[in-house]
Amino acid sequence: MKIKQLPEDFSVTESWRFDPDPRGEWFVYLMDKQKLSTFEAVERLRGASGVAAADVSYCGLKDKQGRTTQLIAVRGVQVEMQEPDLRLKPLGRTATPLSAANTTSNRFAVTVRDLSEEDVARLAASVAEVRRIGVVDYFDSQRFGSLKHGQGFLVKDLMRGEHELALKNFLARPSELDRTTDAKVKQFWKENWGHWELRNPHAGAERYDLVVRWLRKHPEDFLGAFLRTEPRWRALQVFAYQSWLWNEGVKQYLRDVVGVARLVSIRYQAGTLLFPRELDGALARDLREKTFPLLAPSSRFDDPRVERAALSVLEREKQTLADLRVPGATQIHFDPEERPLLVQPGKLVVGESRQDDLNRGRQRVNLAFTLPPGAYATLVVKRLFWWTLQPGARRTPERKPLPPPPPPRPEQVVEERRRTGFLAAKRARRAARKVGKKR
Repeated sequence: MKIKQLPEDFSVTESWRFDPDPRGEWFVYLMDKQKLSTFEAVERLRGASGVAAADVSYCGLKDKQGRTTQLIAVRGVQVEMQEPDLRLKPLGRTATPLSAANTTSNRFAVTVRDLSEEDVARLAASVAEVRRIGVVDYFDSQRFGSLKHGQGFLVKDLMRGEHELALKNFLARPSELDRTTDAKVKQFWKENWGHWELRNPHAGAERYDLVVRWLRKHPEDFLGAFLRTEPRWRALQVFAYQSWLWNEGVKQYLRDVVGVARLVSIRYQAGTLLFPRELDGALARDLREKTFPLLAPSSRFDDPRVERAALSVLEREKQTLADLRVPGATQIHFDPEERPLLVQPGKLVVGESRQDDLNRGRQRVNLAFTLPPGAYATLVVKRLFWWTLQPGARRTPERKPLPPPPPPRPEQVVEERRRTGFLAAKRARRAARKVGKKR
């Protein structure tokens, strides 16, 4: 099973609302981006217009791999952006910055490729399970990019007081998967760690200017340097670790409440996730109404089973709730939040299977569904095709895409027109009238 083989295989349309104000200081745009993360799109916009990071607001983060639309607002100035992979459409003005509250839902259209005939045959039963139970509202692999790129959870380094390690993981650990100039920027600082007087010659090095300038003045203050990173990015590092704790806590809760025998396991970036395939009516209703906490020092619990599951994860991490902080950095903090345990994909539509034009001898299926803000469409797809992602399941080897068909020869074009063109249609109608008269 494969998704996002082509940008058009995964599209997201954000449903939004904002309060128009013709005199508002925020100019609102519909941003259409392709193969760009929200952060990358904002960086490009800022680079082209010269606006500060604090003067750009948006509702949430959208996938890099695919084509997505979302609201974005810029304070004080109008901007123009019409590039093949990034376009802005002006919508008006508003008095306040955008936030997650401005998103009402997201509609997804996904093409799932590289399916066997057996995969397609099993899909109907899986769709029925999802419609009946829903999908556990885990955080998917996109949340854990720092794990994918070998950086680990940076906030854990900070919590342990390993400030230099956290900064090295941020500034000087190039990813083997990164093909951009950012990897060259990080490789330079990896080779020249501590030599802050040097000028990094690679494109994009200016992204780290505030950090490097601080280190030139305070070469031993690695925490202070870390605090010169973009505030929204720092908050995302906290949220990544909170999200992993949430996933692990929910897995333990499901083991305790549902039972291992009724759960299936699938792989993802940070390990495995557990999903129920069958639930009795009372338990299903209970889980639909249940929330599970994103942990913080001030977290409180009403359900002893939730508390036991959540704290068991912290115990494995050799932590308590009080440890969820970065000493000496009040700017980095864990905030409590409740997240629904289950999410129900709305208006779930499954198209008929078709021959996969990218994977020889395989099938593809189109899906469409709606999710509330913050839920992951990729998890819905994974749950629908759970058996392809079980630990130990055979991974499909990479196949070369099928070559495009050759252009038709001139005589083939003439023959096709003779069979299907205007005169062919006229002959067919004449023949049909003759048959009608004979009857």
